[in-house]
Amino acid sequence: MKYVLVTGGVVSGLGKGVTASSIGLLLKSCGLRVTSIKIDPYLNTDAGTMSPFEHGEVFVLDDGGEVDLDLGNYERFLDITLTRENNITTGKIYQSIIDKERKGDYLGKTVQVVPHITDEIQEWIERAAMIPVDGKEGPADVCVIELGGTIGDIESMPFIEALGQFSYRVGTGNFCLVHVSLVPVLSVVGEQKTKPTQHSVRGLRGLGLTPNILACRSTKALDDNVKEKLSQFCHVPAENIVTLYDVPNIWHIPLLLRDQKAHEAILKGLNLLGIAREPDLTEWTARTKNYDMLHDPVKIAMVGKYVGLTDSYLSVLKALLHASVHHRKKLVVEWVEASHLEDITAEEDPNTFKAAWNHLKGADGILVPGGFGDRGVQGKILAAKYARESNVPFLGICLGMQIAVIEYARSVLGLHNANSIEFDPKTSNPCVIFMPEGSKTHMGGTMRLGTRRTYLKVPDCKSAKLYGDATFVDERHRHRYEVNPDMISELEAAGMSFVGRDESGRRMEIVELPSHPFFIGVQFHPEFKSRPGKPSALFSGLIAASCGELDELLNKSSHVSKVVGSGISNGKATYNGHQNGSYFNALNGSLNGVCVNGNGVHH
Repeated sequence: MKYVLVTGGVVSGLGKGVTASSIGLLLKSCGLRVTSIKIDPYLNTDAGTMSPFEHGEVFVLDDGGEVDLDLGNYERFLDITLTRENNITTGKIYQSIIDKERKGDYLGKTVQVVPHITDEIQEWIERAAMIPVDGKEGPADVCVIELGGTIGDIESMPFIEALGQFSYRVGTGNFCLVHVSLVPVLSVVGEQKTKPTQHSVRGLRGLGLTPNILACRSTKALDDNVKEKLSQFCHVPAENIVTLYDVPNIWHIPLLLRDQKAHEAILKGLNLLGIAREPDLTEWTARTKNYDMLHDPVKIAMVGKYVGLTDSYLSVLKALLHASVHHRKKLVVEWVEASHLEDITAEEDPNTFKAAWNHLKGADGILVPGGFGDRGVQGKILAAKYARESNVPFLGICLGMQIAVIEYARSVLGLHNANSIEFDPKTSNPCVIFMPEGSKTHMGGTMRLGTRRTYLKVPDCKSAKLYGDATFVDERHRHRYEVNPDMISELEAAGMSFVGRDESGRRMEIVELPSHPFFIGVQFHPEFKSRPGKPSALFSGLIAASCGELDELLNKSSHVSKVVGSGISNGKATYNGHQNGSYFNALNGSLNGVCVNGNGVHH
């Protein structure tokens, strides 16, 4: 096994995750099998209990692991399926050590950071690196490891020590360190400054790690004299110094690395030059050019409570992007803070209220993503009501599905106090209830998590057609409340159709309004399995409906299910979370280049 370690210096947010993903993609394009590990030095066992404002979205894996959003980047870039073992945290390491100590594994010994913690880290890395993640048997050829945070952070010190020991143990030719650092350009003098990177590399070397490659973030390509200076002071060959300068969209990053021969430096450091082929990024290049040329807009209103931090909805945005690029449309996201649609905002801040409704009404489609807590719920309900009554394409995910059911019960059934017991535990008409097996005392890992099967009960519904006439689909879940099965018959009698259910038939997974052009709610999170080359069927449906191409898509999806040989069972297609027949290859999308309105920010 070969290892590539990606570290960061100077400041956080330089793009280590994108760099690590791009390196993995570049190596994969050279014919190598690649896996990834993300190290997060925080004490949380996983990302499950962290606020999206604190750490961005919580990404959910097939096995139910709640992990850092960078693992979503890895899955999208490399089209792989990672496990919870691929995300290492300080909490997991210490928990493992304490469990062993209580069982008596260290009987008679003093348990210390060195060697016990550092050994545990190294063993975990080796164990996780051996897990097949690409659907093939046996371990990958290369494992790309990203160390979160920046060099010098006190919480990452045990990992730095462990990785220093690890590089010595696996030996020269099996370990390559890529250090991502900042080369700022001071506006006053317009000169690229190398001192921050010099200090960062000096700190890294002082901790026992020597970089093989420098990936320098800057606004423009590094001047030759700057490269020479960095080479001299950082003891890195000039040809091993690459610039990650500002580009129109993130899809250019692997191309930057390839054009600067980063793959050759990595392959040389790993003794793989004679084994790997030249990188083949033909489809990637075509996709990047196509993405840059999109100009016909499709405007989607995103109604949520975390709109102040776009990373809170990273996978949803990526899935929208994958679908919009597939339909050759330029995605424009209108951010709508859900609470701004409510009457209380109309009283306190009429201008904000008016602007929010203008954004909503000016959109081609409306999406209400998942979330927790009651803030903004009334606004989300109003958004669903507007979409339903105005025949605007609507997709509700997780909580978005639940509020659509609540709105329907209130407006159509006349149950004005209908609610979720999450927001009103004493409601007399509980449309949404707490899951029977959920825990009310422990928060972490107690939801319905990971990939679960949904059976499509209505063959001619829009969802089944979008999924290629599949009889069932496997999608990822993350929720602790669900639609009340005791109210289903009443809701269906009033015109709602629960077209997707679990194997028991009592858990509602997909709801549609047959009388509406496109109104779908899903309890699962289809965004987690979306890939640029395989956009989520439901996101593709939303984009198609929003730009007037839904009928064409439904006919095409139905046709594809009949002609594609794979995934056919008993005359019907099955679906594992990706759309068949897509033009693009399975590589990652990006927020860069997506017009994002509603808060004055453009990404």
